[in-house]
Amino acid sequence: MRRLIFVLISLTIAMILFKTLMTPKKHLPYFRPDERILAFGDSLTFGYGAARSESYPDNLQRTLKRRVINDGIPGELSEQGLIRLRTSISRYRPRLLLLCHGGNDILHNIDDSRLRYNLEQMIIYAHAHGVDVILIGVPKFSLLHLSEHPVYEELAKQYNLPIEGDILSTILHDNRYKSDYVHPNKAGYVIMAAAVEKVVREKYRFEE
Repeated sequence: MRRLIFVLISLTIAMILFKTLMTPKKHLPYFRPDERILAFGDSLTFGYGAARSESYPDNLQRTLKRRVINDGIPGELSEQGLIRLRTSISRYRPRLLLLCHGGNDILHNIDDSRLRYNLEQMIIYAHAHGVDVILIGVPKFSLLHLSEHPVYEELAKQYNLPIEGDILSTILHDNRYKSDYVHPNKAGYVIMAAAVEKVVREKYRFEE
């Protein structure tokens, strides 16, 4: 069974990276080795459900060979994240923000308008401080199924942001890749990192 899961993960990652390689390349800006990526969010960024070194930011750091700061706080609401982001950007001075937040708002049925406002203010704050943003969509959780939450796609269109909108829904629909109803496991975070890497590599060059 473990061998089968390993093969499935390898095939999934290979397909993601193959699509990246086959995409016609524009003239992309270079992401320097001394520049940082800030992975900001809640337990999905922290890596709940796996070892700390197995989170998606840690996997991404190993494949991109750039520093990816895991700034995930389990249980945090987007209103709290909005306040914390200001300190994080000041402290880490990233070039790129990977924004994956709002899962706890969704789980607690907080009004979508509040979630949208807080995410939007995070985007505005990052841009005002010269930080690029990539959105990672969090699905809507229900008793019966998962579905993409429209807030993330709407914000991506409004602010012309790259987005990975469906990888979490894909992972959480498959019991092989999740530790519980709302969190990936070690294998799931590997797949999540590969999907995010594809979006990042469509925006920057990473040659040594």
